[in-house]
Amino acid sequence: MYSIYRKMKRDNKTLDQIYDLFALRILVNSVKDCYAALGVVHELYSPMPGRFKDYIAVPKPNMYQSIHTTLLGEKGTPFEVQIRTWEMHHVAEYGIAAHWAYKEASYFGRKQTVKVEEDKLAWLRETLEWQKEMQDPQEFLDTLKTELFEDEVYVFTPKGAIKVLPRGATPIDFAYSIHAEIGHHMVGCKINSKMMPIITKLRSGDIVEILTSDNSKGPSRDWLKFVKSSSAKNKIKNWFKKAQRTQNIEKGKELIEKELKRIGFSHSDLFKTEYIEPMLEKYKYKNIEEMYSAVGFGANSSVKVIARMLQEYRKEHEEENIEEKIQELAKAKTRKTKVSNSGVIVKGIDNCLVKLSKCCNPVPGDEIVGYITKGRGVSVHRKDCTNIHDLISEENRIIDVEWYDEEKASYQVEIEINSNDRSGLLLDILKEIGTTKAKIKGVNTKTTKERIAIINITLEVENLDELNKAIKVIRKVNSVYEVRRKK
Repeated sequence: MYSIYRKMKRDNKTLDQIYDLFALRILVNSVKDCYAALGVVHELYSPMPGRFKDYIAVPKPNMYQSIHTTLLGEKGTPFEVQIRTWEMHHVAEYGIAAHWAYKEASYFGRKQTVKVEEDKLAWLRETLEWQKEMQDPQEFLDTLKTELFEDEVYVFTPKGAIKVLPRGATPIDFAYSIHAEIGHHMVGCKINSKMMPIITKLRSGDIVEILTSDNSKGPSRDWLKFVKSSSAKNKIKNWFKKAQRTQNIEKGKELIEKELKRIGFSHSDLFKTEYIEPMLEKYKYKNIEEMYSAVGFGANSSVKVIARMLQEYRKEHEEENIEEKIQELAKAKTRKTKVSNSGVIVKGIDNCLVKLSKCCNPVPGDEIVGYITKGRGVSVHRKDCTNIHDLISEENRIIDVEWYDEEKASYQVEIEINSNDRSGLLLDILKEIGTTKAKIKGVNTKTTKERIAIINITLEVENLDELNKAIKVIRKVNSVYEVRRKK
């Protein structure tokens, strides 16, 4: 009776909508006999439409197998019939552990041990894998409840392969059920040959096709709000763990190089085995990548790391006064050529009119070159600007220029975003940009017939680092698959 009450509460049904108040179970010797018995009961009684489930052809994840059909009795009373083999009944009654690795069968009047098929333990192995991946015991129990007791949906690949997913699963779950890399590079999906949002809830019988792109920057954290299968959640979380480590290492390298430049040392000066090993030992790092990751994450500072290596450097260079060298470098910075209003220094020329070229919109961090114009001062271009290539032959009019690090100026840059169109897309993008220092100066959008959204945004930034941060957060927005800076 409790199971009936639970079903009524879960599915919000009344008692007259429950069709298995009366039930009959038929046990036979083989799978062939199961379908033969099904034919007999359907010949005797009329089956109710939509009340047939074949768990033999498509077993539940916990290996439960049986045929369920609801029939109408002589007085119109519905009753359920379950048809299964004795072996299936044994699994249903005692669980998959009853078929641990071997079973006993009788041959010629004596018992003999026979090895069970490997796939009977697949579910148990998967459960053990979940346990390894999850450190929180409560998370593991919640996962087990979800996988064991939630209803499933049965969906198909374009080639007809069946995938069993939890109720409420999305194409994201489907993609990760195929392979982790398919999920990581997913940019869209088709359900029954129609382009649909990747957060659409799947229904049994849907044919799902996953669209991928090599330009995809990986999953979005928002996907964790929509996925239902524990396997998909774990794969997404693991991706972020690895991705964050890679980003932290790159950021750490940048901070270390910046500090080296500040004190006037090159990478080759300090990064020698005899200087690195004492530093790694002091901060308990296993290798240099772990050090870079810690600096990039903010767990340690580049100043402390380099200071420890400088201690070893001093032991071999006692005759040099390193502090004086660093102070001299700082004084030299103050003696630089006067900076222009645009934040650019023209080497060898003071009080020169300098303009940033609008054809390529250079920002601090870009490699730049100056071109002496006729009557309009020096025009500053990015080195990869197509227009400067046409002028490079006029060597007498090309001049060296550089950014002045301490100058706080603003620069406008236009970026183009390509994404699968969906509701709330622009709002999500603007929210992410709002988390950075970049300021939005203009937005222009259009949507193609293929439901691809093309969004052009003009940003105001102080340097290339701010621009790259804005581009990075936009790439993480759900459905976005390409972000590029316009020339």
